[in-house]
Amino acid sequence: MKRLLLFLLLCLFSWSGQAQATKLVIRAKAKDAKFIGSSMGGALVIVRDHQNDRILAQGLTEGSTGNTQLIMKTPHKRYQDLSDEKTAKFEVVLDLQEPTLLDIEVLAPAHHASGRIKASTQAWLIPGKHIDGEGIVLEIPGFALTVLSPQTHRSVSLNQVKAGEVNIRANIVMMCGCTISKGGLWDSEAIEVNALIKKQGKVIKTIPLKITEQVNTFESLFQVDEPGLYEVMVYAYHAKSKNTGLDRVNFIVRN
Repeated sequence: MKRLLLFLLLCLFSWSGQAQATKLVIRAKAKDAKFIGSSMGGALVIVRDHQNDRILAQGLTEGSTGNTQLIMKTPHKRYQDLSDEKTAKFEVVLDLQEPTLLDIEVLAPAHHASGRIKASTQAWLIPGKHIDGEGIVLEIPGFALTVLSPQTHRSVSLNQVKAGEVNIRANIVMMCGCTISKGGLWDSEAIEVNALIKKQGKVIKTIPLKITEQVNTFESLFQVDEPGLYEVMVYAYHAKSKNTGLDRVNFIVRN
């Protein structure tokens, strides 16, 4: 009994006294699409010690969006990885002396401020027990949507607007940057894109936007009848995946 107790005490001393290098891999995957990597500027990953909120690691996912055939077109089996050696990830090696509960936060796409979404989870990291391979995958829902026209705070007079029309134009991609096109894998015809026109805080008109000849680009015209302060909110909604996205701008029409 004494020998067993001594053995357990030695194990405990060894565990608490020696840090062990432990690998952690984190990935961000767009809902109904692929992984978020270098082509979109990456996803920002922040890893904290839950006990004291100390940041243990942070950085961007780097790499490709992954294999389209594997991710989007092939039936998946249990334990099957959707990533390969080139697929975007954030990888870090932490020196741990004891099991640590991690708070893991992902903001993606990192450089798309208006459309950035935060996802978070927790996981225990055990010294010497790597979470590698596919790692921890956080799903990022939505679309990365940017209003291109009218420009923010643009000021025009009624006689400057040709035939009283203002062009509304938006760029929309999947969160991984995957292309939206007519009849494509991410089909523009299945995505509802509308512009909500607000004046003095009230929606005065809803205008459907349609895909143009340029992929990812949706457009329509708004008939301006009177001067004022206007706000344009463009949203995208996909009924099957429930992905959504929105961006807004304000512009001014003078007499």
